[in-house]
Amino acid sequence: MGSALPVFPVLMIMFIATFVRSALGFGDGLIAMPLLTMLIGVEMATPLVALGGSTIAATILLRSWQGVDLKAAWRLIASTLVGIPLGLLFLRMAPDAIVEVGLGIVLIGFGGYSLSTPQLPRLEREWLSYLFGAVAGVLGIAYNTNGPPVVIYGMLRRWSPEQFRATLQGYFLPTGLVILLSHGLAGLWTPPVLRLYGYGLPVIMAGVFTGGLANQRVSGERFKQGVYGFLVLMGALLILRAL
Repeated sequence: MGSALPVFPVLMIMFIATFVRSALGFGDGLIAMPLLTMLIGVEMATPLVALGGSTIAATILLRSWQGVDLKAAWRLIASTLVGIPLGLLFLRMAPDAIVEVGLGIVLIGFGGYSLSTPQLPRLEREWLSYLFGAVAGVLGIAYNTNGPPVVIYGMLRRWSPEQFRATLQGYFLPTGLVILLSHGLAGLWTPPVLRLYGYGLPVIMAGVFTGGLANQRVSGERFKQGVYGFLVLMGALLILRAL
């Protein structure tokens, strides 16, 4: 890649990804990673998306920390850390394509079923958060897809849109900081990455603000439909990426 960076397209992608993350609570990486990889390569896209994601989470939490389900967030974080060693083992044993297709089918099935069924069962037993967190740890370290299990857990817990959005950030921020640290130790915080991140900060703030307005103005039922529809989209993209 030459010295000139495609700044404007990168900023547009960052805004769209941030808006979706702020409105729904998740999904920025799925949008930003494939598009940014085509523009600036995976070695720049990976730390840039991680820097943006942690900034989004911290910004949302500054205003919405009261909505975080702290007990659920800490259980999910702790069990995710436990799942990381299992994820490393899984990474060596299971082919990427099979896992991504399987996860895609689960997401499409769950999202499609939720869209067509009036009421999902409510998850009452809080200890099940450890199971969802462990699965997130396995998928996160092995395939960088720790979000879907946590999203499904939040929907089954029937969190309100505000609580859903805030609690997901309470989960994503500490796990994202661990990822950021690993990127820094690996030397991925290069001057071009930091320059793009600096250019993108106003765009990220604008995306958080507008996405937050969308989150507040959408009814609970429409919010759930949006989440389920996005899960179906995530599943389809994972399958397409694996094929």
